Formats: sequence, structure tokens, C-alpha cells
Amino acid sequence: MEFLLLIYEAESDRGSRGESERAEVMDAYRAFSQSVADAGVLRGANALQPVSDGTTVRVRDGAAMLTDGPFAETKEQLGGYYLLDCPDLAAALAWAEKIPTAKTGSVEVRPIMTFE
Repeated sequence: MEFLLLIYEAESDRGSRGESERAEVMDAYRAFSQSVADAGVLRGANALQPVSDGTTVRVRDGAAMLTDGPFAETKEQLGGYYLLDCPDLAAALAWAEKIPTAKTGSVEVRPIMTFE
């Protein structure tokens, strides 16, 4: 069963880290990425550009409306994800606890909907 682990953190927290702290966090992410790859559960992962680089698309009455940045202001922003293939929710949650940002932000675990 596939699960999407959505990583949320305040972008301001990322920007306020010193060089050594940024390197430490990146090393922790490399180690986590290697561990899920070694376990054979990794299906995909990416970090995202800042929300200021995003565009929100809404279609109303057949017309597309584009807004720079996120649709809603939030304290934490989506910064990246891991797509994992786990036997069950408990296994996905156990991996989510090991994501470095779980200590300072949050990780939302969502099962992937299948259409069979």
C-alpha cells in the first residue's frame, strides 16, 4: 500500500538556520532517504521550491484564476514529500517519525487512493 508523507515546516525556520545547521539537516535527510531506499519502500521523494515560487490555480464558472504563491496563509508550508510503499499505516507512521522535520514541523501521512 502506498502512502504519501507530506513534510510541513515554517519556511522562516529553514531560512533562519546557520550554515552548519543546514548541513546537519541535509545530512539527516540524506540518511533518512538512504534508509527508506535500503528498506525497499521508497517510490519517490522531492523537496519543493518555496511557496513564493508556486502558483495556485482555481477554475470557477469555466474560467481559470491564477494566484501567485499558496492559496491560503499558514504557519507551516509544504516543503517536500516521500512516497513510500508500506505494508500498512503503522509502518508508514513509523517511517514518518524518522523524518528529520518531524522534530520541528509536521509530517502528514496520507494513503494513496487506488482505483480498481
